Amino acid sequence: QVRLEESGGGSVQAGGSLTLTCTISGFAGSGKVMAWFRQAPGKGREGVACSYVGHDSVAYGDSVKGRFKITQDTVKNTVSLQMNNMKSEDTAMYYCAAEDFNPYSSFRSYLFAASYTDWGQGTQVTVSS
Repeated sequence: QVRLEESGGGSVQAGGSLTLTCTISGFAGSGKVMAWFRQAPGKGREGVACSYVGHDSVAYGDSVKGRFKITQDTVKNTVSLQMNNMKSEDTAMYYCAAEDFNPYSSFRSYLFAASYTDWGQGTQVTVSS
């Protein structure tokens, strides 16, 4: 059974950093695209970053480019999101998602929530100014 578990959420001051980790169980990460999404109250689910496990393909949402970095550890079967220079607008519930890689899809399509079937429960991130 596929299971994704997020950890590392919390509160941070604007300009600070936080790292989220998604622990994967029930399947090997290879052949999967792993992603981070976020959802603020009253807003839709926004694609933050995605990564093709075992490959160099990554993509970022425009609002986090240059500030966030997605990394993978294929030994520990985890995917992390390093968030730097955080802003109050980064406040949201952050979710980890996984989907089989489809070579016929545009890689940036994996920044859309509809591309995923497996989701974690989320971890809250709050940035105070």
